[in-house]
Amino acid sequence: MKVIPVSWLLTAVLTLLSSGWSHAQALDAAKSSISATFKQMNVPINGQFTKFNAQISFDPSKVEQARANLDIDMASFDLGKGLDDYNDEVRKKDWFDSARFPKATVTISSARVVSANRIEAAGKLSLKGKTGDVLANLSWKDEGAFRMFDGQVPIKRSFFAIGEGEWRDTSVVADEVIIKFRIVTAR
Repeated sequence: MKVIPVSWLLTAVLTLLSSGWSHAQALDAAKSSISATFKQMNVPINGQFTKFNAQISFDPSKVEQARANLDIDMASFDLGKGLDDYNDEVRKKDWFDSARFPKATVTISSARVVSANRIEAAGKLSLKGKTGDVLANLSWKDEGAFRMFDGQVPIKRSFFAIGEGEWRDTSVVADEVIIKFRIVTAR
């Protein structure tokens, strides 16, 4: 068994605290949602990710210090009732390849105020073995004991090799995908 020196553990905790996680809010998964909207043959299709986790650190008086990490279970993508064959297909190698790449990770490392209760947050999305820059436009509001973040992130599926082989053609399934989210945390 490998023993971790207390000094290393203390350094890790201090690093997390100094990087903004000292004010992390707990995710309310039941009230939160993440979806992906894309067009197939110019018809909008929407699917939900039913399993995800998030760590959010946000102080409205210090927006520029906001940080977030989201882990999304790629096998949890659901196009809706009665579409099990399509749900199975999207988990395969040509699409999410969720057996090899079980999760996508979003890390927000900077934010700026756009207007009252509107933020632009920049970070990285790691999906299917590739990492790219993302820019989320979102709003936030407090309701009672909860804080809600609503927004969207546009991505290009081709950058992340989502839809390979015969599905690479963007005339059938459009290249642009809009990831929409509502993240609800305790205040």
